[in-house]
Amino acid sequence: MMKQFQHTTDELIAILRLQHVPNIGDVIAKRLITHFGSPSDIFEAKRSHLLQIDGIGTHTIRYLFDAEHLEAAEMECLFITSNDVEWTYFQDADFPHYLKHCIDSPILLFKKGKIDLEGRKLISVVGTRKVTSYGTAFCERFIADIAPLNPIIVSGFAYGVDICIQREAIKHGLQTIGCLAHGLNQIYPKIHAKYQADVCANGGFFTEFWSTSSPERENFLKRNRIIAGMSEATLVVESAEKGGSLVTADIANSYNRDVFAVPGRTSDTYSLGCNNLIKQQKAHMLTSAADLIYLLDWDLEEMETKSVQKQLFVDLDETEQIIYTYLQQNGKQLLDSVALSCKIPIFKASSTLLTMEMKGVVRPLPGKLFEAI
Repeated sequence: MMKQFQHTTDELIAILRLQHVPNIGDVIAKRLITHFGSPSDIFEAKRSHLLQIDGIGTHTIRYLFDAEHLEAAEMECLFITSNDVEWTYFQDADFPHYLKHCIDSPILLFKKGKIDLEGRKLISVVGTRKVTSYGTAFCERFIADIAPLNPIIVSGFAYGVDICIQREAIKHGLQTIGCLAHGLNQIYPKIHAKYQADVCANGGFFTEFWSTSSPERENFLKRNRIIAGMSEATLVVESAEKGGSLVTADIANSYNRDVFAVPGRTSDTYSLGCNNLIKQQKAHMLTSAADLIYLLDWDLEEMETKSVQKQLFVDLDETEQIIYTYLQQNGKQLLDSVALSCKIPIFKASSTLLTMEMKGVVRPLPGKLFEAI
């Protein structure tokens, strides 16, 4: 029977030491921990007992007791404790529930922010780094429509679809989690550092990588299994014929999770990947949040009720109410048309629409259009 894990410095060092050993990945690490009871017990075991574990040979054992791995673990532990880095072990209650059931999930996750996973729905959203206006508009509409159910939006904090969907989640007051391909002591891409505080205030970050890790290509591929494994479903918004988003979709399928893809025109480069997923029956076609809600058997009535309540109880001033009524009655309208028809100076109409967007009662569309939600 496996011991109750103790969150001590010695056990943390033992986990880190195990992680640092070549040829011992997460699958074999869990096998060792399950057999011996705890990470520290592995390093107290006799070599003859270690050799009984499937996947462990004399070559691996020689590395296991190499002093350099202990030294590296102690250095990383010092960084963790000195910087108050939070972490969760794969047997902990607060380790992501869905990820816990993936055979190759990390044995240790570092975290930052205000992440609260208890009883929450999680959706992973990925896509091209070269998101188009079509993809951006879909992200905006998807988050606005699904917000009443208050899910957590998981992504990779990268260029394009990732940062677009996470910014929209924040705008609508949803938790969002960025899964990083490097340590918590840095942010990549650097230009996204300006969003770091907002993400931490509305969710946070997870990573399995040490402070010594840099954002190498193989780290992003490894990171993708966390994005796919954390959620009950993965949505691909836009993707070229090849790309990391398709890798994430494949991983999600291997975990027997639902995968969704947004279709696009056959002539659009960044819809080819999504169209192929649908054509090859690797993903459900998704045209709106309602498709996902129906196929995952979420409570659609709850969503509709909360959406109505949101509109009924948002506090609008006189000018906002005039604009909102106009958009409700006339559908999508240009800023100029709103200002002219509502007899409001264009500068005031522009600032009012921005305020209304933040209140979640209107949304901007491509072509400088606005519509009521």
